[in-house]
Order: sequence, then C-alpha cells, then structure tokens
Amino acid sequence: MIGDLFDSPWKIAIIAILIIVLFGSRKLPEAARSLGRSMRILKTEVQGLHDDEPASGPASAQPAPSQLQAAAPATPEPAADDPAASKAQQTR
Repeated sequence: MIGDLFDSPWKIAIIAILIIVLFGSRKLPEAARSLGRSMRILKTEVQGLHDDEPASGPASAQPAPSQLQAAAPATPEPAADDPAASKAQQTR
C-alpha cells in the first residue's frame, strides 16, 4: 500500500509540497536536525546495549555460590545520633 504511494514522481512532489505548506519552510531544517540528533542518540544507545551484552552465553550470568556469600552485605553500623547505639559501641 505504501509502495503505491511513492510509485510516481508526481505523488512525491505533491507530498513534499503538502509537508512544506503544513510545517513551513522555517521549521523544516529544525525538524530535520532534531530527527538527525534523535537518530544519532538511538544509534549510540543501541551500540551501547550491544557492547554491554556478555561475550559468553547465559552460563556466566549466574554467579557461583562463593561469590554470593562474598557479595552479602555486612551488618550495618548503627546511626551516630542513636544514643543506644553509641552506648553499645563504647562497651565493646
């Protein structure tokens, strides 16, 4: 259906004139610049996603159990403004 829209040069010319009339000749360069910036941003983001993917398969996605224990958070220290906590630290 869209292929039939651009099959003759007259249809392309009419569409181009309609776009110029609707958006104005002043806004078209700005719109083209904005579209170009958006395409560049999309391209860099997609490239970044490809770079972030792991090189090996899904086997490296799950850490070993020893790594899980090493990554476990330590017990948090009590807040400095807590009087009970400061008393407990003094008795240690």
